[in-house]
Amino acid sequence: GSNYPRSELREMADDGKKKAKWSSKTGTHIMFLDQAITAVPKNKQDVVAGQIHDSDKDIIVIRLNYPNLHIRVEGEDVYTLDSNYALGKRFAVKFVANDDRTEVYYNNSFAPVFTLNKKYSNAYFKAGVYTQSNCSREGSPDLCSNDNYGEVIVYQVTVTHK
Repeated sequence: GSNYPRSELREMADDGKKKAKWSSKTGTHIMFLDQAITAVPKNKQDVVAGQIHDSDKDIIVIRLNYPNLHIRVEGEDVYTLDSNYALGKRFAVKFVANDDRTEVYYNNSFAPVFTLNKKYSNAYFKAGVYTQSNCSREGSPDLCSNDNYGEVIVYQVTVTHK
């Protein structure tokens, strides 16, 4: 159902039997990611490495528009995490959603680097690589080859709900 290739972990419930769904209003929902983006497509050098999604669309994402690693909301870059990200550089992100707010922490920051004030439901976490390019976006059939891809290494992902 996507225009772009992806390899993501999608949050599940009940030992993987049901799709997770939770609300930003009730409880506290946390995802911690320790990861590195190691490859981006050659022309459209964009990948998503982690996100909160609802039943229709993404709510908030960690995205690399190489070399700018940033937080994106509703298609807009809202906060730069690293303006000169080096491929392979390991980083940590933590999303904390509660009371209709989503806080984003970067590299174990004490305070959130960004807070989204937004109400949403039927939400779930995703981690991995969602490449924001495909053969037609790359502009040449020659670029549709095995050495043109996006890649994220996930060292750790932890999800908790309280």
